[in-house]
Amino acid sequence: MMTEQSILEQKLSQIFNAIKNDPANAVYTAQKIEPLYAAAATAKILLIGQAPGKKAQATKRCWNDQSGVRLRKWMGVTTAEFYDSTSIAILPADFYYPGKGKHGDLPPRRGFAAKWHPQLLKLMPNIQLSLLIGSYAQHEYLELPKTVALTEVVHNYQNYLPKYFPLVHPSPLNGGWLKRNPWFEEKVVPILKKRVRQILNEKD
Repeated sequence: MMTEQSILEQKLSQIFNAIKNDPANAVYTAQKIEPLYAAAATAKILLIGQAPGKKAQATKRCWNDQSGVRLRKWMGVTTAEFYDSTSIAILPADFYYPGKGKHGDLPPRRGFAAKWHPQLLKLMPNIQLSLLIGSYAQHEYLELPKTVALTEVVHNYQNYLPKYFPLVHPSPLNGGWLKRNPWFEEKVVPILKKRVRQILNEKD
């Protein structure tokens, strides 16, 4: 007899195949590019960012760049802990690299997260904390005015706890923002580390 967890994992696998076979993703599937995300029925922490970068897609590993190095530092986790999908799930706003634009990577495709995230989240009932990394994730999950500044959202992170923890994107391109807003690494990051560690150390 299948356990509840094994049933959830089976359904997660079915969704993975459904994403691959979605006509909207046919151009990727034809190139044998698979959707890039990590989901498990036992996951306790969820990372929601933008779309995977070119390197992440090529290596089939989310956050496999300098942004990921900084994010792991902010979270206070090892590389092994970060990529243990049984504890930490990763759902970008799009599961495929969208291509290069004039000022960095193109944004995630509209409607992608709204279509697939809810289906996956239903199969991850143990999520205690979702990190909303960058403006795309924050506007997807929080009821925010279009004009609200990311700095304001991140500064008022406590308003969204305990379910959500909004963060600035850890990209090297945001080095200037971090210098102008030292409060983030001085006051917010320690709280993030503490909460992440509390959740990871909890016994099932």
